[in-house]
Amino acid sequence: MLPANARQQELDRMITQRGFVRVIDASVELGVSEVTVRADLSTLERRGRVTRVHGGAMPAGAAEPSLETALDRDAAAKVAIGRAAAQLVGNGDSIYVDAGSTSMAFAQALVDRHDLHDVVIVTSGLTIALALEPAIPRFTVLVTGGTLRPLQHSLVNPFAASMLDTLTLDVAFIGCNGVHPVVGATNINLAEAEIKSRVRARSRRGILLADATKLGHTALAAIGGPGDFDTLVTAGIVNGTAVDELREAGMTVLVADKLTA
Repeated sequence: MLPANARQQELDRMITQRGFVRVIDASVELGVSEVTVRADLSTLERRGRVTRVHGGAMPAGAAEPSLETALDRDAAAKVAIGRAAAQLVGNGDSIYVDAGSTSMAFAQALVDRHDLHDVVIVTSGLTIALALEPAIPRFTVLVTGGTLRPLQHSLVNPFAASMLDTLTLDVAFIGCNGVHPVVGATNINLAEAEIKSRVRARSRRGILLADATKLGHTALAAIGGPGDFDTLVTAGIVNGTAVDELREAGMTVLVADKLTA
């Protein structure tokens, strides 16, 4: 067993290199108990090296939050969005479910709809595919393939788009970091935005899933303009002005939990 200082340095290196490390994986690789790993993570967090999140840790100050961090943020709003969005899916539909924490809530709500059957679901999210697995064979779940992004556990180019280009889907349910009445939907990551935009072009309809903190904001990379999405499903403490502006831009806005500010 490595001395504590050397073990913590190795753990720090693993997290920096990978972007996110699970406690259970670090335990196996370092040959120590999960309790020891958690203690080491606490030490590294006090030193300002890492940020602890659900199930593991990520580098301190990472520009993009990991899926595990995002799952705990505005969780009630995401559950409400997921449940409302699941009601927009019908038997026999072919849909795309995006990667991300709000999409995870959507996937779980789809599984809970036991009346749904013969639904084909395409996703670029590995965790999304696993969340949908209990609904097989009611659902057929297809994973895009591509290059793995560790923070979101999602698949992007190269090779993700080649599968998408062979499909025509009924609805693309897409998450984003910003929804603006003029700019449209945007995302913090260029590679993710490229896949989101590509799948929207391969779908008859586009529906955005975004909690209230995303309304009126823009991020780095464009996904599509307001006219590319006919519906936004949101929840949380919603700014009424932001909702009005999006509706004036032609978008149907469904406030899942009916909270307004």
